[in-house]
Amino acid sequence: MYQVSEPITLTDSAISKVKNLISVNGNQNLKLRIYIVGGGCSGFQYGFTLDEKINEDDIVISKDSITMLVDALSSQYLIDAEVDYIENLQGARFIVHNPNAETTCGCGSSFSIKEELLEDEKKQ
Repeated sequence: MYQVSEPITLTDSAISKVKNLISVNGNQNLKLRIYIVGGGCSGFQYGFTLDEKINEDDIVISKDSITMLVDALSSQYLIDAEVDYIENLQGARFIVHNPNAETTCGCGSSFSIKEELLEDEKKQ
């Protein structure tokens, strides 16, 4: 587990929604986990879940009494990203404003990574 100072930020709206979800679930040990998986129409897809467990390779980001977890592999694609929560005509959802994304799909849940990030990963 790595405690870091906000490489990924949470908006007030996202913080409020996570607090609400924790309250509704009645479990103060829940944390927001954000992760990236292959798939979607643009190549990669964001995932969100509530999780009690902190894994050894997780990056832990705490703000305003909530905790966000990001696994080490996903974190490299989320540096300087912002997690937000929106409610509009398309529905209610968490979204990521990600400066590392080259393109995103119309719904905003999938994206492609800038080529230089993929090349850096291959070198490691």
